Amino acid sequence: MDDFVRAVEAAVFASAEPLAIDGIAAYAGEGDVAAALADLAEHYAGHGVELVERGGRWHFQTAPDLAHILRRTREDPRRLSRAATETLAIIAYHEPVSRAQIEAIRGVQISKGTLDVLMEAGWVRTAGRRESPGRPLLYATAPDFLTHFGLGSRRDLPGIDDLKAAGLLDPLDEETLQLQLESDGDED
Repeated sequence: MDDFVRAVEAAVFASAEPLAIDGIAAYAGEGDVAAALADLAEHYAGHGVELVERGGRWHFQTAPDLAHILRRTREDPRRLSRAATETLAIIAYHEPVSRAQIEAIRGVQISKGTLDVLMEAGWVRTAGRRESPGRPLLYATAPDFLTHFGLGSRRDLPGIDDLKAAGLLDPLDEETLQLQLESDGDED
């Protein structure tokens, strides 16, 4: 392993947060960071820790099959309300999206607390303002959303066929979702 690959390894290992390639290059110096990351990911495959990329950012994580060994205390999973789950799904599939658009898709108003919970969890962030009257805030998924749900990118979200196969869409929901997707396609 050459010195540059070792520098890339050290930068990713020592970072408190996942790093993008340009962030790694700032620490490691001149060289092919992408090739070094590929070498390291291959090197760590099958080990107790793995080098993974989530949303264009790299970090080390415990191998999924060994994570249970490191848990000392029982984690009480944070259950999201149905409103929060629906809001998160709408943001993930339609980002960037305004509060009014979320409410139009859900068919009911959302409380400010719903978005606050999602932002506090680090799954949703503000993504600017829409260029329309009132300049409403836009919401999008945050990088921690991808990391938490083990997604490489938003393209890895399940599609309609996947949701049907999992039994997560009842016929009424499926019709509503299909109408929404068709109306979104008409706007483009």
